[in-house]
Amino acid sequence: MEGILFALVPMFAWGSIGFVSNKIGGTANQQTFGMTIGSLFFGIVVYLIARPQLSIQLWVFGIIGGILWSLGQNRQFTAMKHMGVSVANPLSSGSQLVFGSLIGAFIFHEWTTSVHFSLGGLALLFLVIGFYFLSKVDPSREEKESKLTNFNKGFIALAFSTFGYLAYTILFNNIMAFDVLSVILPMAVGMIIGSSYFLKFQLDFSPLVLKNSLVGILWGFGNLFMLLAASSAGLAIAFSFSQLGAIISIIGGIVVLGEKKTKKEMKWVLIGILCFLVGATLLGIVKSY
Repeated sequence: MEGILFALVPMFAWGSIGFVSNKIGGTANQQTFGMTIGSLFFGIVVYLIARPQLSIQLWVFGIIGGILWSLGQNRQFTAMKHMGVSVANPLSSGSQLVFGSLIGAFIFHEWTTSVHFSLGGLALLFLVIGFYFLSKVDPSREEKESKLTNFNKGFIALAFSTFGYLAYTILFNNIMAFDVLSVILPMAVGMIIGSSYFLKFQLDFSPLVLKNSLVGILWGFGNLFMLLAASSAGLAIAFSFSQLGAIISIIGGIVVLGEKKTKKEMKWVLIGILCFLVGATLLGIVKSY
């Protein structure tokens, strides 16, 4: 029971990032930089408390991972501007699940049995169906009623976002296996470097940016409790619950940000959420074998 409670924290923390940051406001570059300020603060606090060993190798790969993460987060914020949080966030989470699972299965041979391939394939099918319904737009909706400015630009941004997120995940999980508490500070430094690049190193400490630093602290707590959930309830539970944060972002985008949906779109959203739930759960089961 304790592990499940731990797993709820990253679910709500990561699922809230999109709509909380967009509620605060700012450009995608400001949101990313502000978030990394909060992440760096969180990383320093964790280091001072846990005092993990930090090798040169850890610093090098941690910084590289942080730069890759900043690419993923910046492009995700960009996609949200074009598609809305309730569409961009679940598509981002889902694409990471699909491509991450395929890379793990066929490149790193994480799927080795018939159960892996059958359940994993079924999970990916549900996720793809979920993508379809979550991204569907009612053609009867007039352009002036929509806050979605350009879906094509949104999909391009999501492609770069998915690459950044997957690259840093593969680096930490499949290539260099680091302790989570040890890598938080080096990664946060890399995140600051990456987000500064998007600002052309003209650092912005405006009120909007500083408010967005709270989102970085939210992200840090999600990371910490993901670790606690994995150690207490197992990776399958922690993984499944964390991915369900996309549902929180859908609800937040509609309720908090007022992203409008027609009746048809609401039906499609519900179908998409259901498919996403099934797909993420099945992937969690696959990870438990």
